[in-house]
Amino acid sequence: MDCRSVSTKLIITVVLLALTACSNEQTTNTSQTTQAKAEVTSYQPAHGGRLIDASIGDATNLIPMIASDASSHEIAGQLYLSLLKYDKNLNLVGQLAESWQISEDKLSIIFKLKPNLRWSDGKPLTTDDLVFTLHLIQDDKTQSPYKSDYMKVVSAKALDKRTFEVRYKEVFSPALATWASLAILPKHVFEGVNIMDTDLSRHPKASIGPYFLKDWQTQQSITMTANPNYFDGDVWIDKRITRIIPDPATQFLELSAGKIDMANLTPTQYTRLFDNNQRLKHEYNRYKYLGFSYTYLGFNLTRKPFDDVRVRQALAYAIDRQELVDGVLLGLGEVLATPYKPGTRWVNQNIKPRPFSLEKAQNLLTQAGWIKADGQSFVSKDGKPLSFTILTNNGNKKRADTATIIQQRLKSIGIQVNIRLVEWSAFIENFINKRDFDAVILGWSLSPDPDQFNIWHSSQTGERQFNFLSYSNPKVDKALEQARLTFDLDKQKQWYDIMQQEIHQDVPVVFLYAGYSLPAIHKRIKGIEVAPAGIGHNSEFWYIPKALQKTSITP
Repeated sequence: MDCRSVSTKLIITVVLLALTACSNEQTTNTSQTTQAKAEVTSYQPAHGGRLIDASIGDATNLIPMIASDASSHEIAGQLYLSLLKYDKNLNLVGQLAESWQISEDKLSIIFKLKPNLRWSDGKPLTTDDLVFTLHLIQDDKTQSPYKSDYMKVVSAKALDKRTFEVRYKEVFSPALATWASLAILPKHVFEGVNIMDTDLSRHPKASIGPYFLKDWQTQQSITMTANPNYFDGDVWIDKRITRIIPDPATQFLELSAGKIDMANLTPTQYTRLFDNNQRLKHEYNRYKYLGFSYTYLGFNLTRKPFDDVRVRQALAYAIDRQELVDGVLLGLGEVLATPYKPGTRWVNQNIKPRPFSLEKAQNLLTQAGWIKADGQSFVSKDGKPLSFTILTNNGNKKRADTATIIQQRLKSIGIQVNIRLVEWSAFIENFINKRDFDAVILGWSLSPDPDQFNIWHSSQTGERQFNFLSYSNPKVDKALEQARLTFDLDKQKQWYDIMQQEIHQDVPVVFLYAGYSLPAIHKRIKGIEVAPAGIGHNSEFWYIPKALQKTSITP
């Protein structure tokens, strides 16, 4: 799912990725670059103003350890922070932690908190909060998709109010990186609360981040206001408003009218509509970089016919991935065959996407007993046609278009595909969490850390866990487990290559494409810094110069 925090871990900071750099379409030649630099120096940061962006889906839960969607984490990430974070170059650095030390045996980590940390209600943030948060995610009653990482901790204690020690039973190579994923919660607020059923999921009472939640109008907007006492520096923009606009075309109209400052463009909007809109070209910058996510077609492996690997392989041959990249993304993406970002060291280079071949697809279906009888339009078995429904979220045109193209391709080999679009929060709660689907088109967020235990390991198929496809392969389980037991990157690579090979053979999903991120941001928003981590790595420090601030976004 679109979960940016699904695996926000880095094994060791020396892992360097071959990332595609961001490009700002407004500063592509020397004269424009010089002009842009002069503009930056002529404006100074100032408190005030507001930034309005758009999201296709509403948040569902603002308690990070039980939220599983990107929309929720976008907001919760402004309220609750972790001990560590990734900097603009994807290096692991301190966030709440001032420093840390790993023992020689690699079995314990001692963290030192930054001094004078305080929650927004004035209470100090101490190691009591760290111990409480860890025990909370470990609690049997907490249904968290991130839980398995923290069950590895066998002891945790506060050595003093700023010093926190955790110990592991065995070597766990992602250990340090997991502390960039666990957002710390205030003990004095959450103690004694049933985290699975609490009003705090919508109305948080204390923040340690750069913003507070001010107002949440379901399916309309989420408003945050700046934390004037943010420990990490000045938060310049006073108010950030996320408008829930499920339709990308409507988002583009609002952008064109100057009613929002920031939106993610579709490939058509980026390549065609933007250039034809003089106001947008004059007032907005657009950016392009290979994103940190991929799109896939996933199968519910507990349902027929997806319990037969030959059917899944047939579907993989019947889908033309390049057609999807060209037709849906207008070339702004890359075909992929494994669950890693193209160009990174973790990709198994021996695995290539299955070539588009309707003949091979038809042969595999025949082997599986699915035959097209004379006079029939669809293949059938035991008198039943091969038919299933693809679910995806309403408002994501790329996924809807992808589903439509796949529908047509599969129809040509006698498979009947229905498409159902569902509002995001209902999609997660009523279908994904309840495992009530045939097939889905969704995306996974990618991380510099190669560990994907939570997605592929057979132990992670429980309620609200991320292996909602119910995939199980002992060889994959072993590879994931063994990779966690070594800090040797080459050995990790060997295990992850095995994992990828098995997944390629099993086809629990058809990996489709990794698309480019295509955000457009109003030029009055300053402080944006292009980096390997993308443009959002320092968004809490963006600013609007006083001369460009306005009380209404509408000109």
